[in-house]
Amino acid sequence: MNKTVSITGLSAVSSLGATLEAHASSMEAGHTGLQPLQQLLGSELNCGSLMGAWIQDRSLLQSRKWAPASALALHCAKLAVKDAGLDGSALKNAAVIAGSSRGNAWLRNWPGRRPFKLMAASNSMHGEIASAVSIELGITGPWQTIASGCAASLDALGMAWLMLQSGMVEHVIVLGVELPLVAEIVQDYINTGVLSTNGINDPYHPETSGFFPGEAGCALVLSKEHIPSTPQLAGYWCNSDADSPIGMPEDGSGLRRCIQRALNDLQSIPPITAICPHASGTHLHSLAEDRALRTALPLHSPLSLHPIKPFTGHTVGASGALDTTILAHYLRKGLLPPNLPLTPPDAPFTLPQKPTQALGSLLKIAVGMGGHNSIIALTPPSP
Repeated sequence: MNKTVSITGLSAVSSLGATLEAHASSMEAGHTGLQPLQQLLGSELNCGSLMGAWIQDRSLLQSRKWAPASALALHCAKLAVKDAGLDGSALKNAAVIAGSSRGNAWLRNWPGRRPFKLMAASNSMHGEIASAVSIELGITGPWQTIASGCAASLDALGMAWLMLQSGMVEHVIVLGVELPLVAEIVQDYINTGVLSTNGINDPYHPETSGFFPGEAGCALVLSKEHIPSTPQLAGYWCNSDADSPIGMPEDGSGLRRCIQRALNDLQSIPPITAICPHASGTHLHSLAEDRALRTALPLHSPLSLHPIKPFTGHTVGASGALDTTILAHYLRKGLLPPNLPLTPPDAPFTLPQKPTQALGSLLKIAVGMGGHNSIIALTPPSP
Protein backbone atom coordinates (compact mmCIF):
# COMPACT_ATOMS: atom_id res chain seq x y z
CA MET A 1 0.00 0.00 0.00
CA ASN A 2 2.01 2.94 -1.25
CA LYS A 3 -0.44 5.04 -3.25
CA THR A 4 -0.92 8.68 -2.38
CA VAL A 5 -4.27 10.18 -1.44
CA SER A 6 -5.35 13.73 -2.19
CA ILE A 7 -5.81 16.45 0.43
CA THR A 8 -8.78 18.33 -0.99
CA GLY A 9 -10.17 20.38 1.91
CA LEU A 10 -8.58 22.36 4.75
CA SER A 11 -9.57 24.54 7.70
CA ALA A 12 -7.96 25.60 10.97
CA VAL A 13 -8.65 27.71 14.04
CA SER A 14 -5.93 28.49 16.57
CA SER A 15 -4.38 31.42 18.39
CA LEU A 16 -3.14 32.63 14.98
CA GLY A 17 -6.67 33.14 13.65
CA ALA A 18 -9.78 31.49 12.25
CA THR A 19 -8.60 31.09 8.64
CA LEU A 20 -5.50 29.61 7.07
CA GLU A 21 -4.80 32.93 5.39
CA ALA A 22 -4.65 34.51 8.86
CA HIS A 23 -2.29 31.77 10.02
CA ALA A 24 0.04 32.38 7.08
CA SER A 25 -0.03 36.16 7.53
CA SER A 26 0.89 35.88 11.20
CA MET A 27 3.66 33.40 10.54
CA GLU A 28 5.16 35.45 7.73
CA ALA A 29 5.09 38.53 9.96
CA GLY A 30 6.96 36.56 12.65
CA HIS A 31 4.08 36.71 15.13
CA THR A 32 3.13 34.00 17.61
CA GLY A 33 -0.15 33.39 19.40
CA LEU A 34 1.49 33.26 22.83
CA GLN A 35 0.17 35.47 25.63
CA PRO A 36 0.41 35.41 29.44
CA LEU A 37 -1.83 32.52 30.46
CA GLN A 38 -2.97 34.42 33.53
CA GLN A 39 -5.02 36.63 31.18
CA LEU A 40 -7.18 33.63 30.34
CA LEU A 41 -7.31 31.72 33.63
CA GLY A 42 -7.21 34.66 36.03
CA SER A 43 -7.82 33.53 39.60
CA GLU A 44 -8.50 29.88 38.61
CA LEU A 45 -4.78 29.03 38.66
CA ASN A 46 -1.57 30.77 39.58
CA CYS A 47 0.30 30.38 36.29
CA GLY A 48 3.13 32.72 37.15
CA SER A 49 4.73 34.00 33.95
CA LEU A 50 3.68 30.98 31.87
CA MET A 51 2.60 31.77 28.33
CA GLY A 52 -0.16 30.00 26.41
CA ALA A 53 -1.96 30.27 23.08
CA TRP A 54 -5.74 30.24 22.89
CA ILE A 55 -8.55 30.73 20.39
CA GLN A 56 -9.67 34.35 20.55
CA ASP A 57 -13.24 33.89 19.24
CA ARG A 58 -14.76 31.95 22.15
CA SER A 59 -18.14 31.83 20.37
CA LEU A 60 -16.71 29.02 18.22
CA LEU A 61 -16.54 26.89 21.39
CA GLN A 62 -20.07 27.59 22.63
CA SER A 63 -23.02 25.25 22.03
CA ARG A 64 -25.83 24.16 24.32
CA LYS A 65 -26.07 20.82 22.55
CA TRP A 66 -22.46 19.88 21.89
CA ALA A 67 -19.50 20.10 24.27
CA PRO A 68 -16.84 22.75 23.44
CA ALA A 69 -14.37 20.48 21.59
CA SER A 70 -17.22 18.99 19.56
CA ALA A 71 -18.53 22.45 18.66
CA LEU A 72 -15.09 23.48 17.43
CA ALA A 73 -14.67 20.28 15.43
CA LEU A 74 -18.05 20.80 13.78
CA HIS A 75 -17.14 24.37 12.81
CA CYS A 76 -13.86 23.22 11.24
CA ALA A 77 -15.47 20.25 9.49
CA LYS A 78 -18.06 22.45 7.76
CA LEU A 79 -15.34 24.76 6.43
CA ALA A 80 -13.12 21.92 5.18
CA VAL A 81 -16.05 20.14 3.50
CA LYS A 82 -16.94 23.40 1.73
CA ASP A 83 -13.31 23.90 0.71
CA ALA A 84 -13.24 20.39 -0.77
CA GLY A 85 -16.57 20.80 -2.55
CA LEU A 86 -17.69 17.56 -0.90
CA ASP A 87 -21.46 17.07 -0.97
CA GLY A 88 -24.28 14.69 -1.89
CA SER A 89 -23.60 10.96 -1.69
CA ALA A 90 -19.84 11.54 -1.50
CA LEU A 91 -20.30 13.39 1.79
CA LYS A 92 -23.00 11.05 3.08
CA ASN A 93 -20.78 7.96 2.64
CA ALA A 94 -17.55 9.50 3.94
CA ALA A 95 -15.74 8.50 7.12
CA VAL A 96 -15.04 10.83 10.05
CA ILE A 97 -11.92 10.33 12.18
CA ALA A 98 -11.02 12.68 15.04
CA GLY A 99 -7.83 12.96 17.05
CA SER A 100 -7.72 14.49 20.55
CA SER A 101 -5.77 13.58 23.66
CA ARG A 102 -8.59 14.43 26.08
CA GLY A 103 -11.67 15.04 23.97
CA ASN A 104 -14.20 16.90 26.09
CA ALA A 105 -12.87 15.74 29.46
CA TRP A 106 -12.79 18.51 32.10
CA LEU A 107 -14.76 20.84 29.83
CA ARG A 108 -18.09 20.37 31.61
CA ASN A 109 -18.06 23.77 33.35
CA TRP A 110 -16.98 25.74 30.29
CA PRO A 111 -17.26 29.51 30.93
CA GLY A 112 -20.56 30.98 29.75
CA ARG A 113 -22.04 27.65 28.68
CA ARG A 114 -25.58 26.52 29.62
CA PRO A 115 -25.69 22.89 28.45
CA PHE A 116 -28.71 20.62 28.09
CA LYS A 117 -28.85 18.03 30.91
CA LEU A 118 -29.98 15.45 28.34
CA MET A 119 -26.57 15.75 26.63
CA ALA A 120 -24.50 15.39 29.81
CA ALA A 121 -23.31 11.83 29.13
CA SER A 122 -22.55 12.51 25.47
CA ASN A 123 -20.75 15.76 26.33
CA SER A 124 -18.28 13.87 28.52
CA MET A 125 -17.22 11.36 25.86
CA HIS A 126 -14.25 11.49 23.47
CA GLY A 127 -16.39 9.99 20.72
CA GLU A 128 -18.77 12.94 20.65
CA ILE A 129 -16.24 14.94 18.62
CA ALA A 130 -16.65 12.62 15.63
CA SER A 131 -20.29 11.76 16.22
CA ALA A 132 -21.31 15.43 16.28
CA VAL A 133 -19.86 15.90 12.80
CA SER A 134 -21.51 12.70 11.58
CA ILE A 135 -24.93 13.72 12.92
CA GLU A 136 -24.90 17.38 11.92
CA LEU A 137 -23.57 16.74 8.39
CA GLY A 138 -25.69 13.62 7.78
CA ILE A 139 -22.68 11.35 7.31
CA THR A 140 -23.52 7.64 7.55
CA GLY A 141 -20.01 6.31 6.95
CA PRO A 142 -17.86 5.06 9.86
CA TRP A 143 -16.60 7.41 12.55
CA GLN A 144 -14.10 7.11 15.38
CA THR A 145 -12.02 9.21 17.78
CA ILE A 146 -8.35 8.43 18.47
CA ALA A 147 -6.69 9.51 21.71
CA SER A 148 -2.98 8.60 21.40
CA GLY A 149 -1.75 11.68 23.26
CA CYS A 150 0.11 14.32 21.29
CA ALA A 151 0.14 12.04 18.22
CA ALA A 152 -3.65 11.59 18.19
CA SER A 153 -4.57 13.68 15.17
CA LEU A 154 -1.56 12.58 13.12
CA ASP A 155 -2.69 9.01 13.82
CA ALA A 156 -6.18 10.07 12.69
CA LEU A 157 -4.64 11.14 9.38
CA GLY A 158 -2.82 7.82 9.20
CA MET A 159 -5.98 5.82 9.89
CA ALA A 160 -7.74 7.82 7.18
CA TRP A 161 -4.95 6.96 4.73
CA LEU A 162 -5.32 3.27 5.60
CA MET A 163 -9.11 3.41 5.15
CA LEU A 164 -8.70 4.96 1.72
CA GLN A 165 -5.99 2.47 0.74
CA SER A 166 -8.22 -0.45 1.73
CA GLY A 167 -11.15 0.83 -0.32
CA MET A 168 -13.42 1.04 2.72
CA VAL A 169 -14.44 4.60 1.78
CA GLU A 170 -13.75 7.16 -0.92
CA HIS A 171 -13.44 10.24 1.33
CA VAL A 172 -12.46 10.88 4.96
CA ILE A 173 -12.91 14.00 7.10
CA VAL A 174 -10.04 14.15 9.60
CA LEU A 175 -10.39 16.32 12.70
CA GLY A 176 -7.84 17.53 15.21
CA VAL A 177 -9.11 19.35 18.28
CA GLU A 178 -7.75 20.22 21.72
CA LEU A 179 -8.84 22.71 24.39
CA PRO A 180 -6.32 22.08 27.18
CA LEU A 181 -6.32 25.57 28.68
CA VAL A 182 -8.49 24.86 31.68
CA ALA A 183 -7.06 25.01 35.18
CA GLU A 184 -7.18 21.27 35.92
CA ILE A 185 -5.30 20.27 32.79
CA VAL A 186 -2.71 23.05 32.99
CA GLN A 187 -2.05 22.05 36.60
CA ASP A 188 -1.47 18.45 35.51
CA TYR A 189 1.13 19.66 32.99
CA ILE A 190 2.77 21.84 35.63
CA ASN A 191 2.93 18.92 38.08
CA THR A 192 4.48 16.66 35.44
CA GLY A 193 7.14 19.28 34.67
CA VAL A 194 6.64 19.52 30.91
CA LEU A 195 5.73 23.22 30.63
CA SER A 196 8.32 25.93 30.04
CA THR A 197 9.86 27.31 33.20
CA ASN A 198 12.07 29.99 31.61
CA GLY A 199 9.97 31.36 28.73
CA ILE A 200 12.37 30.25 25.98
CA ASN A 201 10.21 29.63 22.90
CA ASP A 202 12.91 27.84 20.91
CA PRO A 203 12.89 24.02 20.81
CA TYR A 204 16.54 23.87 19.72
CA HIS A 205 17.93 26.23 22.33
CA PRO A 206 20.30 24.46 24.76
CA GLU A 207 18.25 25.80 27.68
CA THR A 208 14.77 24.98 26.35
CA SER A 209 12.77 23.78 29.34
CA GLY A 210 9.28 22.80 28.19
CA PHE A 211 6.36 23.62 25.97
CA PHE A 212 3.71 26.34 25.85
CA PRO A 213 0.18 24.88 25.82
CA GLY A 214 -2.22 25.92 23.09
CA GLU A 215 -5.76 25.44 21.80
CA ALA A 216 -6.69 24.51 18.23
CA GLY A 217 -9.18 22.86 15.94
CA CYS A 218 -8.64 21.82 12.34
CA ALA A 219 -10.07 19.60 9.62
CA LEU A 220 -8.76 18.02 6.45
CA VAL A 221 -10.66 16.19 3.73
CA LEU A 222 -8.79 13.27 2.17
CA SER A 223 -9.97 11.70 -1.09
CA LYS A 224 -9.01 8.40 -2.72
CA GLU A 225 -9.14 9.93 -6.19
CA HIS A 226 -5.70 11.09 -7.32
CA ILE A 227 -5.94 14.82 -7.99
CA PRO A 228 -2.47 16.03 -9.08
CA SER A 229 -3.26 19.68 -8.36
CA THR A 230 -3.59 19.02 -4.60
CA PRO A 231 -1.03 18.08 -1.94
CA GLN A 232 -0.77 14.33 -1.42
CA LEU A 233 -0.51 12.17 1.71
CA ALA A 234 1.96 9.49 0.65
CA GLY A 235 2.27 7.20 3.67
CA TYR A 236 1.88 6.58 7.40
CA TRP A 237 4.07 4.80 9.95
CA CYS A 238 3.94 4.39 13.73
CA ASN A 239 5.59 2.42 16.52
CA SER A 240 6.19 2.50 20.28
CA ASP A 241 9.20 3.02 22.53
CA ALA A 242 7.96 0.76 25.36
CA ASP A 243 10.17 2.86 27.61
CA SER A 244 8.55 5.60 29.74
CA PRO A 245 5.07 6.93 30.55
CA ILE A 246 6.20 10.56 30.20
CA GLY A 247 9.54 10.64 28.34
CA MET A 248 11.39 8.94 25.50
CA PRO A 249 14.77 7.20 25.13
CA GLU A 250 17.59 9.74 25.14
CA ASP A 251 18.93 8.33 21.88
CA GLY A 252 15.54 8.59 20.17
CA SER A 253 15.80 4.94 19.18
CA GLY A 254 12.07 4.32 18.74
CA LEU A 255 11.62 7.39 16.58
CA ARG A 256 14.76 6.50 14.64
CA ARG A 257 13.31 3.09 13.76
CA CYS A 258 10.05 4.69 12.67
CA ILE A 259 11.87 7.15 10.39
CA GLN A 260 14.00 4.39 8.92
CA ARG A 261 10.94 2.32 8.10
CA ALA A 262 9.32 5.31 6.41
CA LEU A 263 12.42 5.95 4.31
CA ASN A 264 12.62 2.28 3.31
CA ASP A 265 9.02 2.40 2.06
CA LEU A 266 9.28 5.73 0.25
CA GLN A 267 10.91 4.71 -3.00
CA SER A 268 8.36 6.05 -5.48
CA ILE A 269 8.01 9.69 -4.38
CA PRO A 270 10.40 12.65 -4.67
CA PRO A 271 13.28 12.61 -2.14
CA ILE A 272 12.71 13.96 1.37
CA THR A 273 13.97 17.55 1.50
CA ALA A 274 12.07 18.91 4.52
CA ILE A 275 10.96 17.81 7.99
CA CYS A 276 8.20 19.14 10.22
CA PRO A 277 9.48 17.78 13.55
CA HIS A 278 7.48 17.29 16.73
CA ALA A 279 9.78 19.85 18.45
CA SER A 280 7.66 20.16 21.59
CA GLY A 281 10.18 22.27 23.53
CA THR A 282 11.11 19.89 26.33
CA HIS A 283 14.87 19.48 26.74
CA LEU A 284 14.77 15.67 26.60
CA HIS A 285 12.71 15.67 23.43
CA SER A 286 14.98 18.23 21.79
CA LEU A 287 18.00 15.97 22.27
CA ALA A 288 16.24 12.70 21.43
CA GLU A 289 14.54 13.93 18.25
CA ASP A 290 17.77 15.49 16.99
CA ARG A 291 19.63 12.22 17.55
CA ALA A 292 16.88 10.23 15.84
CA LEU A 293 16.95 12.50 12.78
CA ARG A 294 20.73 12.41 12.52
CA THR A 295 21.00 8.64 12.75
CA ALA A 296 18.05 7.85 10.46
CA LEU A 297 18.28 10.41 7.66
CA PRO A 298 20.82 10.67 4.84
CA LEU A 299 22.74 13.81 5.77
CA HIS A 300 24.62 14.45 2.54
CA SER A 301 22.31 17.28 1.40
CA PRO A 302 20.54 20.16 3.20
CA LEU A 303 17.26 19.40 4.96
CA SER A 304 14.99 22.25 6.01
CA LEU A 305 13.15 22.05 9.33
CA HIS A 306 9.71 23.60 9.77
CA PRO A 307 8.55 23.37 13.42
CA ILE A 308 5.09 24.91 13.83
CA LYS A 309 4.65 24.84 17.62
CA PRO A 310 6.76 27.97 18.25
CA PHE A 311 4.00 29.88 16.42
CA THR A 312 0.87 28.14 17.76
CA GLY A 313 1.96 26.71 21.09
CA HIS A 314 1.76 22.97 21.61
CA THR A 315 -1.83 22.06 20.83
CA VAL A 316 -1.31 18.52 22.16
CA GLY A 317 -3.58 16.01 20.39
CA ALA A 318 -4.53 18.54 17.71
CA SER A 319 -0.94 19.44 16.88
CA GLY A 320 -0.21 16.76 14.28
CA ALA A 321 -3.22 17.60 12.13
CA LEU A 322 -2.84 21.36 12.75
CA ASP A 323 0.76 21.28 11.56
CA THR A 324 -0.28 19.19 8.55
CA THR A 325 -3.10 21.61 7.70
CA ILE A 326 -0.70 24.57 7.73
CA LEU A 327 1.85 22.62 5.69
CA ALA A 328 -0.80 21.60 3.15
CA HIS A 329 -1.96 25.22 2.87
CA TYR A 330 1.56 26.22 1.88
CA LEU A 331 2.07 23.16 -0.33
CA ARG A 332 -0.97 24.19 -2.36
CA LYS A 333 1.16 27.13 -3.45
CA GLY A 334 4.28 25.00 -3.93
CA LEU A 335 5.82 26.45 -0.76
CA LEU A 336 7.00 25.50 2.71
CA PRO A 337 6.19 27.72 5.73
CA PRO A 338 8.66 30.12 7.37
CA ASN A 339 10.26 29.78 10.77
CA LEU A 340 10.73 32.14 13.66
CA PRO A 341 14.37 33.11 14.34
CA LEU A 342 15.26 29.91 16.20
CA THR A 343 18.57 28.46 17.36
CA PRO A 344 19.80 26.55 14.30
CA PRO A 345 20.73 22.90 14.79
CA ASP A 346 24.04 21.75 13.36
CA ALA A 347 24.29 21.21 9.59
CA PRO A 348 22.79 19.90 7.37
CA PHE A 349 19.58 21.19 8.96
CA THR A 350 18.38 24.69 8.05
CA LEU A 351 15.61 26.89 9.47
CA PRO A 352 14.53 29.25 6.67
CA GLN A 353 12.77 32.34 7.99
CA LYS A 354 10.82 33.01 4.78
CA PRO A 355 8.51 30.74 2.76
CA THR A 356 10.64 28.58 0.49
CA GLN A 357 9.91 26.50 -2.57
CA ALA A 358 8.84 22.91 -1.89
CA LEU A 359 11.35 20.99 -3.98
CA GLY A 360 10.67 17.48 -2.69
CA SER A 361 8.71 15.45 -0.17
CA LEU A 362 8.24 16.19 3.51
CA LEU A 363 8.00 14.11 6.67
CA LYS A 364 5.71 15.22 9.50
CA ILE A 365 6.55 13.71 12.91
CA ALA A 366 4.44 13.46 16.07
CA VAL A 367 5.41 11.91 19.40
CA GLY A 368 2.80 10.98 21.99
CA MET A 369 3.38 10.86 25.73
CA GLY A 370 3.79 7.23 26.71
CA GLY A 371 6.22 6.49 23.90
CA HIS A 372 4.20 6.57 20.67
CA ASN A 373 5.84 7.74 17.42
CA SER A 374 3.92 8.62 14.26
CA ILE A 375 5.02 9.86 10.85
CA ILE A 376 3.27 10.83 7.63
CA ALA A 377 4.79 11.78 4.29
CA LEU A 378 3.48 14.68 2.19
CA THR A 379 4.23 15.62 -1.40
CA PRO A 380 3.45 18.92 -3.13
CA PRO A 381 1.02 19.16 -6.05
CA SER A 382 2.31 18.06 -9.43
CA PRO A 383 3.24 20.94 -11.78
